[in-house]
Amino acid sequence: MYKILVLEDDAMIASGLTYAIESEGYEAFHAKNIKEAMSLINGGSFDLGILDMQLPDGRGIEVGRKMKEDNVPVIFLTVEDDESRIVKAFEEGADDYVVKPFKIRELLARIKRTIGRNKDSKEELVKIGGVRIDTSAGKVYIGDKQVELTALEYRLLLIFAGNKGMLLTRNQILEKIWDSAGNFVEDNTLTVYVKRLREKLGDSINIETVRGIGYRVD
Repeated sequence: MYKILVLEDDAMIASGLTYAIESEGYEAFHAKNIKEAMSLINGGSFDLGILDMQLPDGRGIEVGRKMKEDNVPVIFLTVEDDESRIVKAFEEGADDYVVKPFKIRELLARIKRTIGRNKDSKEELVKIGGVRIDTSAGKVYIGDKQVELTALEYRLLLIFAGNKGMLLTRNQILEKIWDSAGNFVEDNTLTVYVKRLREKLGDSINIETVRGIGYRVD
């Protein structure tokens, strides 16, 4: 079930919006101010934020920035329809922008589209430890820094990422991994590539050696 944070200080709007969201099968969490929203974010993860822009203790954009740090999409709600304000909201990371008053069915359609779009993008982004793998581009990052890996190192990392927390025997890994020419990788070569992967990724990933068996990555 997708979890949606609703940040709205108007009790009537919040009540109607929460009811509509839950009627669509989502789980809604309501916050009436920035303080409550931040508390909810720190206490759990969300799949979407629907954030009012004008609040008693600040602007919803503050909460939006916090959610975007975790790659959570946000839809802003506002009475402002000024073009410059809308452009600024998108520059701040908004995935969508809805002007009040709005039709609930239209907003629900936007929610569905935004969650679906984010779900597709997440499928292309794999995380393991402090490492992000953009499988659509074949790139690996630690924070904002790209790490250059060889084709075989990249393939080895994907194997670990697809088996997080599982003990993989050396034979299991060797069966999955081939060099750039399509040749089978030898046991000693695997040791070398694991060593190189550790050197390049450092403390951002924990590749544990299980002596006499294989490897485990948490």
